[in-house]
This record gives sequence, structure tokens and C-alpha cells, in this order.
Amino acid sequence: MKWSEICIHTTHEAIEPISNILHEAGAGGVVIEDPEDLKRDWPDRYGEIYALDPNDYPDEGVNIKAYFPVNSFLGETIEQIKEAINNLLLHDIDIGSHTITVSEVNEDEWATAWKKYYKAKRVTDRLTIVPTWEDYRPESPEEIVIELDPGMAFGTGTHPTTVLCLSAIERYLRPGDRVLDVGTGTGVLSIACAKLGAQSVDAVDLDEVAVKVAGMNVRLNKVQDRVRVQRGNLADHLTGPYDLIVANILAEVILRLINDAGRLLDRGGRFIASGIILKKKEEVKQRLIEAGFAVDEESADGDWIALICRKL
Repeated sequence: MKWSEICIHTTHEAIEPISNILHEAGAGGVVIEDPEDLKRDWPDRYGEIYALDPNDYPDEGVNIKAYFPVNSFLGETIEQIKEAINNLLLHDIDIGSHTITVSEVNEDEWATAWKKYYKAKRVTDRLTIVPTWEDYRPESPEEIVIELDPGMAFGTGTHPTTVLCLSAIERYLRPGDRVLDVGTGTGVLSIACAKLGAQSVDAVDLDEVAVKVAGMNVRLNKVQDRVRVQRGNLADHLTGPYDLIVANILAEVILRLINDAGRLLDRGGRFIASGIILKKKEEVKQRLIEAGFAVDEESADGDWIALICRKL
């Protein structure tokens, strides 16, 4: 079967929203080629993930590649993607040149090629994310392994915004906490919370595919007794209370979530908000303070920011 590879050259800021646009357009897979990966000081113990070819990466910005079946509707799909990306400008998101190129590939090429970017990775002091097809053994009894298959719900758990969130969860989650994970995606944050001792986790996502993939990963990690995956729009119709809310989503969406986070958290409860681009940080912080939160900590990876907040 022939597939069409759509390659979009854009900025780091636009990775998450454009990936979401591609996913919602029906992409059968998404690959992010980020030249920053070539500069990272990767530990040697994870093997070929670090044997990356610089020729696969742009000199600046990022390439986002998505794969669609070649059919009579492909032209319309590409036009819809272009329109949706242009609309990101209305939300003050820098999309760069957003140059789009299209080429054809065979199914066996795209279905396996992206896996070279995804190997076992130690993302925090205790948490290691391992793709389901990798044979991996923990290096110590304290190491916690999360098995993950991103399926069609783009995201491997190793994006900087996710790692910032996982690091904060590892520091602030207390055994027995009741957790809400908004925009769960592949379910990696929910699984981490359960394995770190959460009493219960409500994992919510608006996308049906993400709900399906997250449910699969929850069962794969044998935490379905503590993690409930459900479809929903942010925190609508949830009653709580929660001790911890985590959200790895765009700053614009976090702004919409803040009031509900305040409603659902017990006093002293934590709100971990990641996915915030640097230029949006002050706006989000100010809105959190106005809503009755104290911003106790900021953490950063490049232009990405995570805020750890406490309900007063």
C-alpha cells in the first residue's frame, strides 16, 4: 500500500499544535525530526537511539512528518491541514515558514522507520520509558519502567514537556494521592502516577484514539485497578476532589483549565502545568495567581516551561 508523507517545516513552539492537527486529520503516524536531539548528552547505555544521522534533520527549526493513505481525498486533506496550521496564528503561535512537502512511501517503510527514534530512555531519576518492542531490564530495584506503545496517539513520552511533567510528578506526588490527568494522550503521566503510588487516577482526553491508546497502555502496565481512562473535554463534569492535577497541554488550554483546577483541588493540592512556551509563561503565571494559586516552582527545558502550583 502506498502512503503519502507530508513534511512540515516549523518551529519548536508549534510542535504540539501541528502534531495534534495532523493526528485529527487522520495521520497514520507522526515523526518529529528535531536537530536539538543531535546536541543532547545521551547516556550510552541505551544504544542506537543515539546513532542518529544528522542528514535526517533540518539545520534549524523542526520537521514534522505525518503519513496518510493515498486516496482521492488526499488533496482536500492537505488543504484542510494547511488551513488549520494557518489558523494557529490567531492564537499567537509562531509557525515559522511552515513549508509543506509531499512524497510517497511504501507502508513497510513508514511503519517501521519511525521506531529508530524511539528506544528505552531514562527520563527522571527513577522513571524509564520503554517501547513495547524493546527488551529492557531495570538497572536497579528503584527504577520504575513504563512500557509504552504510542499507537496513533502521537507522543512517546520523551518530549521535553512530558519529561518536565514526569520530573515534577516524581518530586511532588505523595503515596495515596488522588490524581487528575487532563489531556492524557498515551497515558504516560497517569501510568507514572499510579506506579509512584497514587491511590487513583482519572485520565481524560477529548480524542477517541487517545482514549483507546491510553487504555491499552494502562492495561499493558497493569495499573487499570487505579487508572480510569475516559473521554471528556478538560475537566467538564468532574467533581473531584483531587490532591494533584497534571496537564501537559498548550498554554492557551491551560488558561481555560485554571478555574476548574481551583474548583477540583483540595486546599494545598498541587497543579502541575506543562507545555507552556516561554513567551506565554508570565501570562499563565499571572492568571494562576489571580485564581488563588501560589507558583512554587518553575522548571524549563529550552523554551518549554512547567509550573508547579499550590492551591492556597
